[in-house]
Amino acid sequence: MAKLTVYGTPVSTYVRTVRLLLEEAGADYTLKGVDIFNGESQSAEYLAKNPFGKIPTLEVDGELLYETTAITDYLDTVLADNKFSPSDPMQSARMRQIMAIIDSYLYPNAILTIVIQRLIVPTQGGKTDEDKVKNAVAPAKTAAEAIESLTVGNKYLLGSEVSIADFYLIPVFIYLSQTPEFEAITAQTPKLLTWWDEVSQLPIVKKVCA
Repeated sequence: MAKLTVYGTPVSTYVRTVRLLLEEAGADYTLKGVDIFNGESQSAEYLAKNPFGKIPTLEVDGELLYETTAITDYLDTVLADNKFSPSDPMQSARMRQIMAIIDSYLYPNAILTIVIQRLIVPTQGGKTDEDKVKNAVAPAKTAAEAIESLTVGNKYLLGSEVSIADFYLIPVFIYLSQTPEFEAITAQTPKLLTWWDEVSQLPIVKKVCA
């Protein structure tokens, strides 16, 4: 089996996405910390692995792979025989649609704005920018409701089997659910709330996202 190394900080949502897949696949891997808060991800050593200084980066027997969509697609193929991607073409497209919604619309508003302002800024002695938070709620709500409309509401987002879409959304909800805005953002997403009640109790979620 290939030697797998994940570079990134354990608190990163995207690092957690990759680790959830690895854990569910029962893979043996090493997590090497890259501290994004002290500038380590911008060091010459790390930029040689990922020129954008983002995390995670996956190393496979000396080969480097970055961008979470590429990493999860590769791992799903080589470790799980694509069992984390629906075989039905439309459902597979729905999975990628959900992933794209998270990347483009949910993550920037839910994590980069609401979670950062609510959970991170105060711990660093700063004051939450309430205007930023307020302005991020509506687009985050739109994103959550869009995902709701694509969700089948049967244990996992796309059916009875876990998919990469679940691995994408779980880490975002871990943080967002700790903010007062979570209730408003998910007010019209009953299927997502039922899904969250279930997946938040999974052993791999508790292990990776504790």
